Amino acid sequence: MPVFLGSILKKTAKVNAAMAIAFVFPGQGSQTVGMGKALAANFAVARAVFDEVDSALGAKLSGIIFEGPAETLTLTENAQPALMAVSLAAMRVLESEAGLDLARDAKFVAGHSLGEYSALAASGAFTLADTARLLRTRGLAMQKAVPVGVGAMAALLGLEFEVASAVAVEAAQGEVCQAANDNGAGQVVVSGNKAAVERAVEIAKAKGAKRAMLLPVSAPFHCALMQPAAAVMEEALANVHIKPPSVPVVANVLAKPIREPAEIARALVAQVTGTVRWRESVAFMSDAGVQAFYEVGAGKVLSGLIKRIAEGVAANAIGTPEDVAAFKTARA
Repeated sequence: MPVFLGSILKKTAKVNAAMAIAFVFPGQGSQTVGMGKALAANFAVARAVFDEVDSALGAKLSGIIFEGPAETLTLTENAQPALMAVSLAAMRVLESEAGLDLARDAKFVAGHSLGEYSALAASGAFTLADTARLLRTRGLAMQKAVPVGVGAMAALLGLEFEVASAVAVEAAQGEVCQAANDNGAGQVVVSGNKAAVERAVEIAKAKGAKRAMLLPVSAPFHCALMQPAAAVMEEALANVHIKPPSVPVVANVLAKPIREPAEIARALVAQVTGTVRWRESVAFMSDAGVQAFYEVGAGKVLSGLIKRIAEGVAANAIGTPEDVAAFKTARA
């Protein structure tokens, strides 16, 4: 979190049913008012997801998702469970309308930051209600971990990860500054104390970054300043039943698949302060034979990144009834 660059979705290509596929789930920054509304309007299984999330949270989150206002949806405590709800609604529609069986049809699942929770819910490791409550807790804890104005995040574009990491180390100067997202395609996000991140922007420019800019975020996610939030999530996860997922989940902090419940909990705690290794995660799945990726939920950001990380793979987003129909046709 956050993913900075958008992408343009190409038409869904014909995908052989025998082709190895992975389902991936977007992170914070992909939210838009009205996301998932068409799914809910057209499919009872999608409506049921939003109703269950509302019930689990004791609040009408679906109203904020469908109608806004945008500033309320963007609040971390709302954006995180909202994005998960849209992803799971789309998954339920894929299952009911396109005959998707994740355990049978997918080689891996993965998600970017909070999207990892969506991946775990989709694969049955968490119940939908528990996932909604965990993400509400996670969003609140991340927001509270660092006073507003103390931290910052910046996108460094055009630098490879090793160079960007070295920039962060040089910029720290006794403060926190670390690589938060390795999104691939020369896009690295750094996070930490505001002054240190500002230094990283200037150092990156001097080292040849195409662009380096502060991001409009409310907290410095995925860095050591988030340790208070990691402690909150460790306790929250200890009180939730985690089942082995039906499909291996490629964890953000490990860039490799995990299935054992205790390891899942450890990875999610580490993720709060650790780097989202998205580039390595996608490369791992591609090297393991995945030829088609489907981004399930809001937006198309991950689809664009995947195409730039793993050359030659198919990557498409599924977030509308039309996308579901295209998936069904492509898999026929």
